[in-house]
This record gives sequence, structure tokens and C-alpha cells, in this order.
Amino acid sequence: MTTETAAKKDIQKLQRAIVDGLEDVKAQDIQVFNTEHLSSLFERVMIASGTSNRQTKALAASVRDAVRDAGFAKPRMEGEENGEWIIVDCGQAVVHIMQPNIRQYYHLEDLWGDKPVRLKFGSDKPAAKTPAKPTAEAKPATLKRSSAAKKGVSEVFPSKAQEKKAAAKKAAAKTAAKTPARKTGAGKSAGVAKVAAKAPAKKSSKTSGAKAPAKKTVARKA
Repeated sequence: MTTETAAKKDIQKLQRAIVDGLEDVKAQDIQVFNTEHLSSLFERVMIASGTSNRQTKALAASVRDAVRDAGFAKPRMEGEENGEWIIVDCGQAVVHIMQPNIRQYYHLEDLWGDKPVRLKFGSDKPAAKTPAKPTAEAKPATLKRSSAAKKGVSEVFPSKAQEKKAAAKKAAAKTAAKTPARKTGAGKSAGVAKVAAKAPAKKSSKTSGAKAPAKKTVARKA
């Protein structure tokens, strides 16, 4: 491993530690700039904002601890008494922690911001596990107050006994449709009339055209 490669890895490790320290205290608008071509004293300038004196001091302390924990020398700090603009000198990197009005007034980005460095903020930190919210599918189904609900739960969601009874009714209706309908009393009388019409009429002994045989009379003697 060459000296140049080792130095590059050191500065990457240092800027990562500084960003982590800033993020731990919720720094705003973190910017990182490469200043190797502008100064031989440091290779990075980092700018971040804090909303109050308390936050700027907390940010500076967090950066100091993060840099020291990463194995680098303890940084020097300036401006802690006031808290409006604190400079943390980390050797190869200089961090400017400023309140928004001070940052807007001095606008150090115009001085050091020729080559911004892109970083994935928070990429090395494990995300906190949050309990999964129940989805719409996981929520128990609720019975809406509709017209069907007013009739009763048993009508909307029939029980097994009711389902069996409904199936038996359907089967009985199917068998009734297949079998011929029984003849009613009116049907029977109509059949008898048809049979009577077809049957030949009985011959009567007395017809209108036939003459009755004359009775024999016996003459009485005088």
C-alpha cells in the first residue's frame, strides 16, 4: 500500500467520523468540500448549522469525541464561549459549526466550495428497527352498519346449520322440477269425461222407432 493511498483512506475515515458526529446531534445542511488545491494546511472543509448556542456546542463536542474514537488526535476548538461560530480543527479537516444567520452572512461556501465531496449521510449507521404497522389485510374485518347488518349477523354470515338447510332446500327444488306433477281433482274429472266420450253408448230395449208387441186379448164369453 502506497503512502498516497493510505493518506486518502485516512482522510475518508476522518471525514466519515466528523459527519457521524454531526449527525448524532442533528446538524443541519452538512457540506463537505475538497480543499487540497486551495491550501496545503488541510484537505477538507466541512460546514454545518446548529439552531442555537446549545446545539452548536453539542455538535462541536460530538465531533471531537467521534474523531478521537476513530483513532485520530484530539481536535482543537475555538469559539465555544460564544457558540455562534465554533471551529473544530481536526488536522486534515476543519469543521465550521455556525448558526444560520452567521452562516448566511459569511457564506464560506463561496470561499471553499469549488469541489464539493458527495457523501452518503448516515449510510454506515444501522437503521433503528421500528415495529411494523399493521396493514389493511392484517386488521380484523369489521361489520359495517349497513342494511344487511341491521338484519343480524346470522343473516350476513350464516352458520353451518343454516348453510346445510339452504343446500337441502336447493336439492329438494331440483328433484321436484324433474318429477311430473300429480293430477288434481279437476284433472281426474277431465280424464273421465274424455273416456266417457270415447265409450259407445249402450243400446236401450226401447227405441223410438220400434213398435211394442200387441197384447193378446181374450174374448170374453157372453
